Amino acid sequence: DVRDAIIDMLKPYAAYVHTITADNGSEFVEHKAIAKALGAEFYFAHPYSSWERGLNENFNGLLRQYIPKGTDLRMITGEDVRKAEKQLNLRPRKCLGFRQPEIVFQEREFNSEVRHPPIFRQ
Repeated sequence: DVRDAIIDMLKPYAAYVHTITADNGSEFVEHKAIAKALGAEFYFAHPYSSWERGLNENFNGLLRQYIPKGTDLRMITGEDVRKAEKQLNLRPRKCLGFRQPEIVFQEREFNSEVRHPPIFRQ
């Protein structure tokens, strides 16, 4: 199920997905099929090394503003998820020069025939 969900969600964006870094959970047993379907490299973080998945850890912290840790996920609706997703995608990010991820992504989609320099800033 995890394999199919990841492929279904990321397939439309396969041109942008170059690497995937996961933890060592058994849900990633089909990692080779995911990598092949997306044409991406699949990496695993070392146990207890959350800094190796910094983007994921940062996003989890942001998501907790909308869905606190310990929340019964059976009580979260699809609408709740979409609202949090929209808010997070419209939140300016320092790594994008304080631009909104949704806007940056749309600009890249509309100009996909143009080769873009990296959008991330140090």
